Amino acid sequence: MIPQDSIVALATPSGAGAIAVIRISGEDAITIGDSVFRSIKNKDLTTQKTHTLHLGHIMDDSKTLDEVLVSIFKGPNSYTGENTIEISCHGSTYIQQQIIQLLLRKGCRMADPGEFTLRAFLNGKLDLSQAEAVADLISSDNEASHQIAMQQMRGGFSNEIAKLREELLNFASLIELELDFAEEDVEFADRTQFHELLNRIEFVLKRLIDSFAVGNVIKNGIPVAIVGEPNVGKSTLLNALLNEERAIVSEIAGTTRDTIEDELVIGGIGFRFIDTAGIRETEDVVESIGIRKTFEKIEQAQVVVFLFDSSEFKVSGLKLKVELEKIKNQFPLKPLVIIGNKADKLEENEIGNLKSEIPEILLISAKEKLGVEDLKNQLLSFVNTGALRNNETIVTNTRHYDSLLKALDEIQKVKFGLETSLSSDLMALDIKEALYQFGMITGQVTNDELLGNIFANFCIGK
Repeated sequence: MIPQDSIVALATPSGAGAIAVIRISGEDAITIGDSVFRSIKNKDLTTQKTHTLHLGHIMDDSKTLDEVLVSIFKGPNSYTGENTIEISCHGSTYIQQQIIQLLLRKGCRMADPGEFTLRAFLNGKLDLSQAEAVADLISSDNEASHQIAMQQMRGGFSNEIAKLREELLNFASLIELELDFAEEDVEFADRTQFHELLNRIEFVLKRLIDSFAVGNVIKNGIPVAIVGEPNVGKSTLLNALLNEERAIVSEIAGTTRDTIEDELVIGGIGFRFIDTAGIRETEDVVESIGIRKTFEKIEQAQVVVFLFDSSEFKVSGLKLKVELEKIKNQFPLKPLVIIGNKADKLEENEIGNLKSEIPEILLISAKEKLGVEDLKNQLLSFVNTGALRNNETIVTNTRHYDSLLKALDEIQKVKFGLETSLSSDLMALDIKEALYQFGMITGQVTNDELLGNIFANFCIGK
C-alpha cells in the first residue's frame, strides 16, 4: 500500500551552509506548508500553480523563523508523484531544526532513509533499477561512475530488460494458450521464432553479465598494489601519484610497516593505490606482519605495480628476476607493471641493458616525477572503457548481477527444453522463473524485505 501521510526531511547535507533545503511530500504537503508560510504578497499556497516559487517567511504563530523561498510541485508531476514542497531557507543548523520541528508539530513525520525515492518508485515515477541508480549517482566520485549512474537513472538498463521481458512474456502467453488446448495438440508459438528470441536474450544477458567485471571496479575504484623491496621508492611514488606527501619517506629501510591507501582519478576512472610494506627477509616481528599484509593486498588488488631501484640492477638483477617470477606465478591473472625507479641516475648504456633484460619495463624517477604520467596512462589502458565511450549498458549492482545470472540459467533451461522437445508445461515453468528474475531487477516483482534492504542504504532526504 502506498503511504498517504506527509513526510519531511532535510534534503541538503546536514550542517551549516549558505542555503538548506527542507523537503515535504504527501497528500497534505502543500496544506501543511501553507499553514506555516506567510507570503510577502499574501498568496495562498494551496491555490498556486505547480512548479512555482514563492517568497515569504516561515512563521511559528507570531514568531518569524526565517525568510524563505518555497517551491511547489503538485502530484503527479513531482519527483515522488505526490504533492511536494521544498523550503529553501538559510543554512543555520538552528533554523533548519526549528523549521523541521515546526513541520512535525503541524502533522508531518520524519522521513525514513530513501523514503522520497521509495514513494517515487511506488507511484510509478521510476522503476527499481532507476531508484537504485539515484543512490549510485549521489555516491559517484568520478566521471565514469557518474556516467554509468546517469545512464541507468535515465532508464537505459531497465529499458533493455523491459524489452526482453515483454518479448518473452508474449511467447509465454502463447505457450500457456497451448496448455489450454493440450488435447487438440496444436502449437500457437512458432518454435523457430522462439528459438531466435532465446538466442537473442541469451546474448544480451551474457553481455550484461560480462559488463559487471568492468562496472564493479569503475563503481568501487580499481585497487592497485605498489610492491617491492624496502627503500626502492614505493612511498615516494605514491606521493608523486597523489601529488602530496601522503606517505612517510625515509632512507631507513622498512619505514613503511603497514599498508597506506589513497585514491586518485585518472581519465575519469577511480584508482585506489595501496603502498605496501617492503618485501624482504626479516626477523623484525612488526615488519613481518606488514609483509604478510602485503601479499594479502596483492590478492585483493586488480593491478600490481612492482617497483625496484634501477640503479642497483647490476648488483641485484638476479634476485629481482626471482621476485618477479614469484609474483607472476602466484598471481598469473593480475596485470603486472614493472617499474624501474631512480632512472635519472642511469647512463644511456645502463638504460639499454635494462630494456633488453626486461622489455616490458617502465623507467621513472618518482622523486623527480619523471615518467609518472606514462604510468598513469598504462594503468588506464588496463580498464576497458570502450563500453563507456559507446554508451553501452554496464551493470554495477550486485543484486542485478545475481538476477541476471539466474535469468540466464532459466533461459538456457528453456533453450534445452525447446531443442529436446520438452513438454510445454515444463518449459512454461522455466519461462515463468526467467520472467520473475527480470521482474526482480525492475521492481515488477518486489517484497517489503527487498525494498527495505535497498532503501535503507539511501541518505535521509532522498
